[in-house]
Amino acid sequence: MSKLFSERRYCAVHLPFLPAERRISAGTAPPDAPFVLTEKIRGALRIAALSPAAHTLSLSCGMMLADARAQIPELQAFALDSQTDHFWLTRLALACELYTPMVTLADPHSILLDMTGCFHTLGMNEADLTTDITHRLQRRGMQTRTAWGATPDAALALALYRRNHPHELPVEALQLESDTHAALRRSGLTTLGDLASRPRAPLAARFGTALPTRLARLLEEEDPHITPLRMPAPVWVEKRFPEPLALVDTLLDVIRDLAQESEITLTERGQGGRRFAVSLFRSDGHVAQLGVDSALPLRDPAAITDLFRERIASLADPLDPGFGYDMIRLAVPHCEKLEQGQPKLTEQADRPDPRPLLNRLAVRFGAESIRSFRPRNAHLPEYAAMLAPPDSAPAHWPDRVPDEPPLRPLFLFDPPQRVTVMAQVPDGPPRLFQWRGNTYRITFYEGPERIAYPWWKHPEGHGPTRDYYRVEDTTGHRFWLFRHGLYGSETDQPHWYLHGQFA
Repeated sequence: MSKLFSERRYCAVHLPFLPAERRISAGTAPPDAPFVLTEKIRGALRIAALSPAAHTLSLSCGMMLADARAQIPELQAFALDSQTDHFWLTRLALACELYTPMVTLADPHSILLDMTGCFHTLGMNEADLTTDITHRLQRRGMQTRTAWGATPDAALALALYRRNHPHELPVEALQLESDTHAALRRSGLTTLGDLASRPRAPLAARFGTALPTRLARLLEEEDPHITPLRMPAPVWVEKRFPEPLALVDTLLDVIRDLAQESEITLTERGQGGRRFAVSLFRSDGHVAQLGVDSALPLRDPAAITDLFRERIASLADPLDPGFGYDMIRLAVPHCEKLEQGQPKLTEQADRPDPRPLLNRLAVRFGAESIRSFRPRNAHLPEYAAMLAPPDSAPAHWPDRVPDEPPLRPLFLFDPPQRVTVMAQVPDGPPRLFQWRGNTYRITFYEGPERIAYPWWKHPEGHGPTRDYYRVEDTTGHRFWLFRHGLYGSETDQPHWYLHGQFA
């Protein structure tokens, strides 16, 4: 036994009749009568997949549908739906994350699992796992061929060709050009065992450089590893049950236990989670996914549990445990730095923390419904702030001058309100203005604050300039007015607008 074989273990699950069995499960094809799935190739309908019943007849993939019906006139045919088949295969592969997070797809209609280091956690050996995987997929109406290997290529080839050892595989398992396979057979090399003891350099010179690479992977000498469908989260914990968990009421208790386990890892890393995801693996193979987001890094188990309580309560379709859950996994796919510092004596200890409320609102109404104002680097006042999702980065607003009123009002009119202004000179400060039928006499003013139009936004390279004034009327009300356009150089009749009111 090679060192590589003793270290790495991959399981390949081939589903030979997946397109047909998916249709049978959906009730769109007869379960017992033979039928085929076809696709158009060069203008002719050819068989792309067979049902289990059609496989027992003298039919094969690639045969023209007309020839097949000449042999079996009552043969039913359906169009191949590769996209839906791929989606179905992906769902089955994600259900296999019950055994390992390292799961990926392989052609044709196969699933690869990297089971290295997972046997102790599962409490099973290869035979037990093969039986368990087979039974679970059979309950979904899928026939399987399962094989094990020290590399993903070897495991997949053994499952496809129904062999027990890589040396027994035919040279077609190399998946090279058909001319290469024919040349190997003419040379008397029909199996990988015939190639195993031969020097690789002459083989590469005669049949191409791809042959030694493929041969090394199939003979379990070189492990290319697999790229999982979903990369494992930085932090994840799981809990398996000797008997399926059928009570939804105890689900939150399990989530709290898992959150306590994740808290230990997050604390060691000095991190908190911004997103938490729970996977519920049902005994019939169905996997339910629940996810919650946090406005700021979080690792408190009670707070995490409360978020999932809100998430479960807001589900349009309540959770259906069926015959029970075999395993529940809590993952933290998005982590950020979280420091636990001692608060300063000058800080207000009784100040309420808005984060729990924001998190609950985001879970109840969706994260897209929660927005906060953020400053933006823009000169025009209406573009100086924007609505953005709340995050851990504090907003850095311009500092106010101590003991001075704000330079700009908190709320602006959108669009600015047109007003009529009287001034001593056209380019001077306002003395009186009319707005919404009322006249306001100005007793104090400050300004102007000149804001030029961004030259890169105007087709001619310039735009009207604004002169802003903070004014106060005889009753003490304060307004923010601006003159649109410089008198004489930009316009002969500048207009005035009210952009906001001070509180």
